[in-house]
Amino acid sequence: MADHNYLGRWGENIARELLISKGYAILDSNWRSGHYEIDVIAQRGNRIVFAEVKTRKEGSPDGLLAFDTRKQRRLACAADAFLRMHGLRLEYQFDYIGIIGDAHNYRIEHLEDIHINMFNIHPRRR
Repeated sequence: MADHNYLGRWGENIARELLISKGYAILDSNWRSGHYEIDVIAQRGNRIVFAEVKTRKEGSPDGLLAFDTRKQRRLACAADAFLRMHGLRLEYQFDYIGIIGDAHNYRIEHLEDIHINMFNIHPRRR
């Protein structure tokens, strides 16, 4: 497995552990629908979290920079597909979880309930 794949999987494990420590149950990881993917899906009570996880080595550019409008739209589309596929009518939120460092020394940046515009999430076809 390439180093970046290992780093990403490790970061997603840390993100799941973080959500579990906050009382969430993990529903799925790396959930896919077509070209869309959600890194972590978790639930606490009647609220679902769709989490985007970015893992970076210390000194690398901030992972939040990679979570641009296009990526946010894709996450929103994936969340919409997940809710529809499972017939869920629950509250939901989008979280960004950044893991910076390595297995011996890392920090976590957890931005909860970030705003992603769910209106007009399906791009127009030309």
